[in-house]
Amino acid sequence: MEELARILVVEDDVSLAQWIIEYLDNKGFQTAHLMRGDEVAPYVRQHQVDLVLLDLMLPGLDGHQVCKQLRPFFDAPIIMLTARDDEFDEVLGLELGANDYLLKPVRPRALLTRIKTELQQYKDQCQLKGKKVTSQLSFGGLVLDAQSQRAELHQNDLALTTTEFELLWLLASAAGQVLDRDTVFKKMKGWEYDGLDRRIDVLISGLRRKVSDSQGKAKRIKTVWGKGYLFVADAWD
Repeated sequence: MEELARILVVEDDVSLAQWIIEYLDNKGFQTAHLMRGDEVAPYVRQHQVDLVLLDLMLPGLDGHQVCKQLRPFFDAPIIMLTARDDEFDEVLGLELGANDYLLKPVRPRALLTRIKTELQQYKDQCQLKGKKVTSQLSFGGLVLDAQSQRAELHQNDLALTTTEFELLWLLASAAGQVLDRDTVFKKMKGWEYDGLDRRIDVLISGLRRKVSDSQGKAKRIKTVWGKGYLFVADAWD
């Protein structure tokens, strides 16, 4: 029998937490619940956790601080919950290592889809690492290593999050071709683009900053208006 995934719900709204836990338990997951941000890292160090569902506004430490604490030793998925439709929160959460985020009020099917997608992607990554794949891509001063998920530009580590690396690898694998937003979104998130979601735009903006491509008109990762995104192969010297 396949082992049940263990989900840690970090939410100080008791009624919301109870609803999420009951829903996930009914869907076959194992759940645990914490109400304070400063309790998360100690708990994760001592218990098996396959995914963290993390509220942004928490007592003790907020979700951004918790995410920053976890990432040096915890590489499983983190999905952040926020009641604020604030692009700054989205950008910061993703840059600190969150895999995805959901706006409150949380819709049951959306929550389940995101959880299953992130768990499957993490499982695939673990299997890929287990096969010791040594695929690399290089463009001028940029070197991408799929096994270590490390990206270097002129021998400097870009310190990409897992999600940022996956997006850069996807774009680089199609260097010179325009990837439309629907294709990128589906490959990254596992479901169809709804025309409103800004996750990929946020990730693209974060990547551009890290590869020094955010001043003025982008030259390395271009947005082709009305079509999609273009990784420029000869712009990395």
